[in-house]
Amino acid sequence: MKINVKKTLVDSILAGVCISLGGMVFLKVVGVMGAILFSFGLITVICYKLKLYTGVSGFVRTKQDFAELPLVIIGNIVGCFGVALCAREASPDVVATAQGLLEARLGKNLLQVGLLAMGCGFVMTTVVTFARQGQWLPLLFGIPLFILCGFYHSIADAFYITTACGVSDYTWPVAALYAMELVGNFVGCNLYRFFQKLARVGETAQKG
Repeated sequence: MKINVKKTLVDSILAGVCISLGGMVFLKVVGVMGAILFSFGLITVICYKLKLYTGVSGFVRTKQDFAELPLVIIGNIVGCFGVALCAREASPDVVATAQGLLEARLGKNLLQVGLLAMGCGFVMTTVVTFARQGQWLPLLFGIPLFILCGFYHSIADAFYITTACGVSDYTWPVAALYAMELVGNFVGCNLYRFFQKLARVGETAQKG
């Protein structure tokens, strides 16, 4: 089956917009309430069955699924960029908050960034798994949990980073930070599957 590039990009861009709206309210409110309200972004993504990088990474199975991931990332980032550019113009008060988030991230080394991104990925796959089964309570707890723990969500950060510095002000440290977030999120999203596979290998070895 071929990838429907147009649909994938549209669904991914809309997912980026939804997550950015969650990010926008977090920059406005901050704290526990901001983290709770951020959940609106992921709820919308799941209800509309959109394509979010951290929402699909833990469920890739086929070559087509893997081939689709770059399109999802591109679409998500485009959606975030659009909302971020609008936010910088319409609501400049959020820029300083976003700059604070970016500075804190740049203060970490790449290993720390990767580990914090892994934490987010694990939470994301967990809450999406429950939400797909119609159980929304884990999502309402899980999203504030990863935000308050300081875990890094690569798609939300596409919004925060663009809000903080604009498209023309990117630097190599920012690019390296973001690349590590993408990798860390993917690893974290697949941690559960990795340990499941280890358990099956152990069971097979015992039977043998």
